[in-house]
Amino acid sequence: MTAINPVEILLVEDNPQDVELTLRAFKKANLTNYIHVARDGAEALEFIFCEGPHAGRKIQNGPKVILLDLKLPKVDGLEVLQRIKRDPRTQMIPVVVLTSSKEQRDVVESYKLGTNSYIVKPVKFEQFIEAVQQLGLYWTLLNNPPTGGG
Repeated sequence: MTAINPVEILLVEDNPQDVELTLRAFKKANLTNYIHVARDGAEALEFIFCEGPHAGRKIQNGPKVILLDLKLPKVDGLEVLQRIKRDPRTQMIPVVVLTSSKEQRDVVESYKLGTNSYIVKPVKFEQFIEAVQQLGLYWTLLNNPPTGGG
């Protein structure tokens, strides 16, 4: 059986330390198999919508969950979220905003645009690891998303 394994988690994060911490947390929870990292909003959109270097992917093989930072270069996280939730092909993908922003306007705008969850990154390393592990386990193993799209 030669099936291409789809990406289960798309991590959209521009901070190299947060990327490293997140990947270490997933590894510790044995969730490292199918993670793709996008380091800015434009790269995330290319991956999600199978454009540019990702044109060979099928949009149906999208991630099970997107972990999205809001403060991103090129295209900010709110615009990425808006584009995902506006497109019928991708609107059912769960998006978890994982950001350092505690700004109430960011929280409100994220939910208005359709985020499934808004989590402020814990400052302490151990709390960050625990939060990421719980996120990964919930969204890849426990969550029961609809199949087949709209």
